[in-house]
Amino acid sequence: MRLLTLICAVALMITPVWAETGMRHITMTGLGQVETVPDMAVISLGVSSQARSAGEAMAETSAKVAEIIATLRNAGIAPSDIQTSRLSVSPRYDHSSTRNTPQLVGFIATNTLSVRFIDLSQLGAQLDAVMEAGANQMNGLNFQMQDAQPAQDAARVAAVEDAMRKAALYAQAAGVELGQLISLSESGAASPQPMMMEMAMARSGGVPVAEGEVTTSASVTLVYAIAD
Repeated sequence: MRLLTLICAVALMITPVWAETGMRHITMTGLGQVETVPDMAVISLGVSSQARSAGEAMAETSAKVAEIIATLRNAGIAPSDIQTSRLSVSPRYDHSSTRNTPQLVGFIATNTLSVRFIDLSQLGAQLDAVMEAGANQMNGLNFQMQDAQPAQDAARVAAVEDAMRKAALYAQAAGVELGQLISLSESGAASPQPMMMEMAMARSGGVPVAEGEVTTSASVTLVYAIAD
């Protein structure tokens, strides 16, 4: 009798858990992508100079950077679009000596600017100008959107539509009906990524640049109940 009572008690404990874990649902991930023409470029450029002393190397670098900034300002680049991103002085050693210890032969001073170019039609000519002014380093060019929100929202809508389409497709293939939407979550924030296309000369001439397109991607996960 005590054994039968224990079995019944265990059964009562198991039943609610089975009902909860036995709920049927379909989980689907959707991806959305939107391609837009960029309207801004961010470029890392600067000057690196060598001299016998750290002061001389920095003075030479600073003079060239000042000329570059003046060139950018004359080209219509706003002061708020020019920012120093790296400034360094490091020793330069000669490792070719037969001695065990490398010989200090001078110093290297580097000053790097991060510059936003809003008028892409002038980008090639402006890059020509800064190199003429003394820039000898260009570490990266990234095409962006000044206002990425519309493309991000469009990518999110496309991701939801993709997840809904696939959920309906799988439900039909499995012979079931989709029920109510239980949850919707974004797997990652919609983010624009540069996509380079064919090389093209800037309309004003100068350095060849590829404006290409910017691809904004979004990913969402939908969970649907399966209708009884």
